[in-house]
Amino acid sequence: MERICISDYMSVELMTDLDATSKNEALSEMIALISQSSNIIDTKQFEDAIYKREKLMSTGIGYGIAVPHAKVNGVKDFTIALGRSKAGIEYESIDDKPVNLIFMIGASDTQDKAYIRLLSRLVLRLKDQKLLKRLQKAKDTEEMYSLICSN
Repeated sequence: MERICISDYMSVELMTDLDATSKNEALSEMIALISQSSNIIDTKQFEDAIYKREKLMSTGIGYGIAVPHAKVNGVKDFTIALGRSKAGIEYESIDDKPVNLIFMIGASDTQDKAYIRLLSRLVLRLKDQKLLKRLQKAKDTEEMYSLICSN
């Protein structure tokens, strides 16, 4: 089984410091960001799927992290965007703590097994507290991307 590398699906252009102060603002900002990727071919379908997923259960997984994700036919291939909020955003996380890092994932509806592997790999990487702290303190998106690629 081929190893999934998170950085293969990210780029510095899909990383930003968020202006958002609420969960919905953050999701909107992240959808606009990830939609810059040529892999997102139906932004409206992807957006609808993201909000539908959030209504089911918050993707705030705790430790200051949220991983909103959707798998739809309006996406060609895996794409991951990263948004950072230095102030933190109330996100209805499972630990009731604000979110500082949002990793938004888009995937094709044909990528079932690989999708689960990608989500698992990302969550495993996000258990590294040193990496999380370094991402939060990075001076810019280039440094954030470098941290993702080197870990």
